[in-house]
Amino acid sequence: MKIFGRKDREEKSYERQCFAAEAGESIFRLAADEGCLEGGIYDGLRASVPVIDACFGKIIRLVGDFRIRARDERYSDELERFCREVTVGISGKSLNTFADMYLDSLLTYGRAVGRIVTDRETMTVRGLVVGDSSLFRVKQGKGEMDREFCFYGGGEVKKIPEPEKLLYTALNPSPKHPDGVSVLRGLPAISSILMRIYQCIGQNFDRVGNVRYAVTYKPAEDGSDKRYAGERAQEIASAWADGMQSAKNGIVKDFITVGDVDIRVIGAENQLIDTEVPVRQLLEQLISKLSVPPFLLGLNWSTTERMSSQQADILTSELEYYRRLLEPVLRDICEAFLMTCGTDCGVDIEWGNINLQDEEALARSRLYNAQARKIELENEEAEERRNGK
Repeated sequence: MKIFGRKDREEKSYERQCFAAEAGESIFRLAADEGCLEGGIYDGLRASVPVIDACFGKIIRLVGDFRIRARDERYSDELERFCREVTVGISGKSLNTFADMYLDSLLTYGRAVGRIVTDRETMTVRGLVVGDSSLFRVKQGKGEMDREFCFYGGGEVKKIPEPEKLLYTALNPSPKHPDGVSVLRGLPAISSILMRIYQCIGQNFDRVGNVRYAVTYKPAEDGSDKRYAGERAQEIASAWADGMQSAKNGIVKDFITVGDVDIRVIGAENQLIDTEVPVRQLLEQLISKLSVPPFLLGLNWSTTERMSSQQADILTSELEYYRRLLEPVLRDICEAFLMTCGTDCGVDIEWGNINLQDEEALARSRLYNAQARKIELENEEAEERRNGK
């Protein structure tokens, strides 16, 4: 089933063409500029709040690298070459790239959909495709264990035939939300408050931080000075404007005038509102939902070494959960490739260590074991020497 195709240039941006294809090939195209309301909210949330996008980037990278081995060693080289060189979409390559894109969609929309593209003639695997999950929904079919995939586009809802050919994963599914729930659920309201605070900070800096001057000319009490007050005010304004313009160009000019002239900075007596506490409270809510320790995001919040270790353990459990979600999809892809090679031997997935703390703990354990073994050997040699005497 073909999930993606390029949008026809002759059609309008809001139109979508669904078509039936031959030999079980799929029926629909996707356009990047269309999506449901929920998907648009989540995309806008990642674009407007950098800490959310940074959290997703950290999670995807910390999930780590993996290596897939064929259980039949005769096909190991072919499988490794496939994992390294398989085409992903129009710009990606390697199975790791597919896993990153797939996990990114899973976190953002609560579901991820993809497909294995095969050649019609040779039936070999040509590449992998990750779909726009905001345009898909899954619901219960006629039976209790049957599921139906629906495509939402162009104001129409169309059922997708042959759903068994899709790669599909749901995040935190429930009876009410069988198609999964996004990690970002519940964050739009908090994020809107956070962005409103940042907008107010910017406006206050425009008013207070960008220094502006009030030049006041006070004519003397005698009538002659008041008679020429307007002309002198214009001369002062012209001289002041010329001096400020010269300062922009790096030229220093003195402002010389006569009479009672008062120059003050507008807004200098006002103070900016302290936003550290409310901003931190909102960021804590965001980060607690995303389960990423603050120190990984460059947030220098007060913490202890024990607390950091506990946060790292929590993050490790989250990453292991995402690995469990990715494993069935990766296994299906590799087993489908091995089937084209004429074998159903199956595969094993080996994940790398999640963080450096695991490597450090393993290295320290090996060091302690080696030291203990060295002491045991020395004691045995000393005991043999005593017994020999």
